[in-house]
Amino acid sequence: MKVVSLWHATDDELNYIKKKLPSSTELVAPKGEYFSRFEASYSDLERHAVDADAFIGWTLPAGIPEIARKLKILSWFHSGVDDLAETGVLRLAKERGFKVTNIRGANAVAVAEQAMMFVLALAKQTVIKHQAMHDMRKFFPLFGDENRSAMLSGCTIGVVGVGNIGSRIAKRAKAFDMQVIGVRRNRDLPAEYVDSMHGLDELHSVLGKCDYVVLATPNTNETFRFFGKAELASMRPSAFLINIARGNLVEEKPLYEALTTGRLRGYAADVWPTYKFGRAFPVSYQSRLELHRLPNVLGSNDQSHNADGVLERYIEWGVENIVEFTAGRPLSREINLDLGY
Repeated sequence: MKVVSLWHATDDELNYIKKKLPSSTELVAPKGEYFSRFEASYSDLERHAVDADAFIGWTLPAGIPEIARKLKILSWFHSGVDDLAETGVLRLAKERGFKVTNIRGANAVAVAEQAMMFVLALAKQTVIKHQAMHDMRKFFPLFGDENRSAMLSGCTIGVVGVGNIGSRIAKRAKAFDMQVIGVRRNRDLPAEYVDSMHGLDELHSVLGKCDYVVLATPNTNETFRFFGKAELASMRPSAFLINIARGNLVEEKPLYEALTTGRLRGYAADVWPTYKFGRAFPVSYQSRLELHRLPNVLGSNDQSHNADGVLERYIEWGVENIVEFTAGRPLSREINLDLGY
């Protein structure tokens, strides 16, 4: 079996992968100097891809899947596969019958912790109060509405998308004595730490009960910009919205209006909208309305997974997918090509 690393793996990484796979496995990787693991080009991979049985890695240059006619499995080192859907790779997988797996759950703890950091930072006005301290400025009056912190204890948090990440957010919210309401496609699946579970058809009624709402759902055709004017109108004006999943889940213009008119108390996100030809113009990889500059908005730039141990877990779990495949075992992280996750 020929396995192609889609990145310029280091010698240590290649040795780790070789030890995990059967001794008969041929493992190849592009050579050269790169800045990151996301830069291998078509020319770097072409000669390796034509007879590859398996791909592992973070990026897949355009044209490579098409020439890999022997491909049996793609182990994608991301939790989300929306990029593979947009570029036609999932469609190609259905046509040719090769498997697609991901590493869902590998960064779940890191992302859940980032979500709770945002919840706390919004509630406690962390950035504003740090800046006030830096400027040696006192708030007056002491308990004024504009400078008083919100509480987590006794409040309700709604988690939209109770999967690997959402379930961990629920667990951490319970440590702050919060009431947890979950929203997911299949409301009948059990979820520890969730006080009540609801379907997507109940989303609006759930939103009206929440002091905090966290979006942790995959980006699919059904969820693309699903959170818009009607959903924001269903929220309490005193509530906070946190997006830890994908930037394009939320409609930007209604969100901007809600944040600047007092309709929504605050917003935090690790992810921001991407505008591409065919869906929007101009092409952009940031908020066109500069949401991130608003005083009641906090953000990080896709950094929630940038934490201790996550890179190692990506590689470990990504290789495990190939190990399961070569052993003929069920693929524990196989993507449902129809659902897109």
